[in-house]
Amino acid sequence: MARTDYYNDPHAPQPNSIVVAVTAYVVNSEGDLLLIRRTDNDRYAIPGGALELGETLTQAVVRETKEETGVDVEVAGIIGIYSDPAHVIEFTDGEVRQEFSICFRATPVDGQIRTSDESKEVIWVNPARIDELSIHPSIRLRIQHGIHGDDSPYYT
Repeated sequence: MARTDYYNDPHAPQPNSIVVAVTAYVVNSEGDLLLIRRTDNDRYAIPGGALELGETLTQAVVRETKEETGVDVEVAGIIGIYSDPAHVIEFTDGEVRQEFSICFRATPVDGQIRTSDESKEVIWVNPARIDELSIHPSIRLRIQHGIHGDDSPYYT
């Protein structure tokens, strides 16, 4: 299912749903950030996805990261809560979702990078190279907060 992200776009469709989602800001011992290249919009992003019934937010982070990248992680903290109504995501099935995502800081503990149905590429990238990649502004914001994060989580 393809998706189109709109951010501060007056032509964006009106949202008709909201879903609890999580993302993972994962940095390895060399300081490189784990990124996927999404199959649904061809942009780079940090791993993440929707919370499923019966799981905690941290379980969702661990599951989504493993599913999309092959990397097992341990959650180490919260980077921020992102709920900007100016960011909506339109799916080809007619769903138009208002952003609601909690970004967690995580540490890799096992696994080998691999692609999935949701990721056509999985890479470890030096944060100095982030500007070279096609990344949606809302994901770029999470990455910047992860790089320059302080003790208090960001929230909108």
